[in-house]
Amino acid sequence: MIKRCLCLVALVILLGGCSKLTKKNYDKLKMGMAYDEVVAILGKPDNCSGALVAKNCVWGDEHKNITVNFIGDRVILYLSKNIE
Repeated sequence: MIKRCLCLVALVILLGGCSKLTKKNYDKLKMGMAYDEVVAILGKPDNCSGALVAKNCVWGDEHKNITVNFIGDRVILYLSKNIE
């Protein structure tokens, strides 16, 4: 029973530490990257909005996030907030 609890605790810690919102991943982003390349690095965005050929996607929340702006499915601007 104790062994099972320890395994469960270890799994929760590992999964909690697997955030893709890291400085290392942010540094992989480049102007002109395709949307699919960004998703391969950061995972599925938490929120996207846009009109016509422009799209704004956010990974994370209002406290910690990476925001990427796309035009024609290509990165034109990206920024981060509280990413370490």
